[in-house]
Amino acid sequence: MTPAQVSAQVPAQVSAQASAQVSPQVSPQVSAPAPAHRHPDEFRAAARHLGRRRFLTVTGAAAALAFAVNLPAAGTAAAAELDARKITEDPFTLGVASGDPLPGSVLLWTRLATRPYEPGSGLPRARVQVAWELAHDDRFTRIARRGRATAHPEFDHSVHVEVAGLDADRVYYYRFRAGTWTSPTGRTRTAPRAGARISELKLAAVSCQAYHDGYFTAYKHLADEDLDIVFHLGDYLYEYAVNAVGGARNHTDRRLPAHFNRETITLEDYRLRYGLYRSDEDLRAAHAAHPFVVTWDDHETENNYADETPENDVPPEEFLLRRAAAYRAYWENQPLRRPQQPEGPDMRLYRRLTFGRLAQFDVLDTRQYRSNQAYGDGWQVPGPESEDPARTITGATQERWLLDGWQASNALWNVVPQQVTFAQRRDVPSAAYKLSMDAWDGYPASRERILDGAEAAGVDNLVVLTGDVHVGYAFDLKKDFDDPASRTVGTEFVATSISSGKDGADKPANWDNLTQANPHMKFYNGRRGYVTVTLTTGQARADFRTVAAVTTPGAPVTTAASFVTEAGNPGLTPA
Repeated sequence: MTPAQVSAQVPAQVSAQASAQVSPQVSPQVSAPAPAHRHPDEFRAAARHLGRRRFLTVTGAAAALAFAVNLPAAGTAAAAELDARKITEDPFTLGVASGDPLPGSVLLWTRLATRPYEPGSGLPRARVQVAWELAHDDRFTRIARRGRATAHPEFDHSVHVEVAGLDADRVYYYRFRAGTWTSPTGRTRTAPRAGARISELKLAAVSCQAYHDGYFTAYKHLADEDLDIVFHLGDYLYEYAVNAVGGARNHTDRRLPAHFNRETITLEDYRLRYGLYRSDEDLRAAHAAHPFVVTWDDHETENNYADETPENDVPPEEFLLRRAAAYRAYWENQPLRRPQQPEGPDMRLYRRLTFGRLAQFDVLDTRQYRSNQAYGDGWQVPGPESEDPARTITGATQERWLLDGWQASNALWNVVPQQVTFAQRRDVPSAAYKLSMDAWDGYPASRERILDGAEAAGVDNLVVLTGDVHVGYAFDLKKDFDDPASRTVGTEFVATSISSGKDGADKPANWDNLTQANPHMKFYNGRRGYVTVTLTTGQARADFRTVAAVTTPGAPVTTAASFVTEAGNPGLTPA
C-alpha cells in the first residue's frame, strides 16, 4: 500500500529549554514511501520524516495512514498564538512530571489539555505561552529558576523544559502557569555529581498498566514512598480497545467516547490514549511525587513487535508509519530530553544515568532493534533458530554501548533497567520444557554476550530490573543456567504489573512448575504492585510491594517479600 499524500502540515519535534526561542525554518519536500515490494530499509528511510508530519485516520480494514510532504518548523504551521488568559477551563488536567535527573539538571514536563478525551484536547490549534518555576521549597518562596516555554499544537501542546545550572543532589519543586491557571506542584531532584560518594539510593521499578484491567491503586501508594527515582520498564499504555465503562473499572459515573473502543493505529489514537491514561489521579500523583526514567516495551506500539516486524501480517510501510506515530506520541507524553526525540519510526531510547559512585543505570531498549522472535513469539521448544549466535535482542550498536559503558564504569552497583525477563525460565521441571521466545530465553547468545561482557569488565554487582510479565520474580543470575551449581553472577528483580492481568493471585496456576523448574528463582508472586530497591555500599535490598485487588479501588499495600544481595557476593537471601 502507498499512503496518500495530503496537505496538512506538522513540524519537527522541538523541546523547550528554559526560555529559549525557536527560529522558524522550512525543511525540503520529500516524496511518499515506495510501493510495498521495496525493501523495508527504504520504507524506514521514508518514514523517518514522518515525525515531522501529520498522521490522518483513514477508516477501513487496512487502517490506511496518510501524511504530508511540507515540513515547516515549530510555530509556522500554526502561526496564531492563543492568549492564555482566554483559557476558561483547567489546562493542566494531565498533571506534571519530571525525568532523567542529571547532576545540576532536571527535565520538567506537562501537556495542556482542557478536555483530554477529545481530539485536539479541547484547545485550538494555536501556540500557548507557558511559564514555569523551580523552587527550593513547595511554597515557592525561594525560586531557583524560572522561565517561559511554548506549547505547540503540532506536538499536542506538550512542553519539555530542560533546566540546567542547578545544584547537584538536591530536591526541587516545580509548577507551570498558563494564563490564570496553575498546575499541581511536582517534586523532583538532581543526581549527585559524578564521583560523589553517597551511602544510599532508593528506587522503584514499575511496569504494565492496562487501564481496562483495573485501577492504578499501586501508584497511590508509590506516591507516598520515600524514593529518589522511579524506573518505568514498559507498557505504559496498551493499544487495545477500551469500552465505554473502562473495562474492568466498570465506570458508573461517566462513559468514555466511542473512539477509545478501537485499537490505536494513528497519531491521534495514541495521543487520545495517553490522555485517557494520564487522566488517572493515582498515576498523576506518582509522577508529581518522583522523577521517572522511562523506557518502553511493546504495547506502547503493538503487542510483541520486533524491530520493523509487526505482530500481524501487514505491509512493512504500514507498520513503520504506525510505529512512527506511536514513537512520536510517546515522546510527547513522557518526561524525556531532546536526545530522545524520535525521527520518524526511529528513537534513541537507550541511555545512561549515574548517581555518584554508588550506581550506574544503563537503560535498555530490547524492542526496537531485536531479531524477530524464533518459532513465533510464544512459549516454544528451543532449537537451532532460537540458539543462532547471530540473533540479538539489543542490536549490535546498543550491545557495544552497554559493554563499553561497563568497561568505563566506576560505580559499585551496575543496574540495567530493561523490559523482558533476563534469567532463564523453563515452564516445566522436565526435559520437555519450553521457553519464552519473546524474552531473553529466545536470544540466549545475546544474553551470553552480555554476561561475558559484564565479567570481562569486572562488574561485581550486576542488578537487572525487568517488567513485562505481570508477576514479581527474584532471580539469581547464573553463569550457566543449565547447571544449578554454576556461579551466581548477578541478580534480577522483576516488577509485577500496576494493573495488567487484573487482580492476580499470590500463587499463579503455574507456580509449582516454574519454581521447581528454575532453582535460581527465589520468589514468584502474581499480585499487582511494584518493587522498591534500596542500594547501599553494603547491599541491595528489594521489597516486593503488592495490593490485593485492582478491579476495585483503594486496596492497601503490603510487602509480599523482601530479599537482599550483598555487595561483592551475589546471591539472594530473604531479608
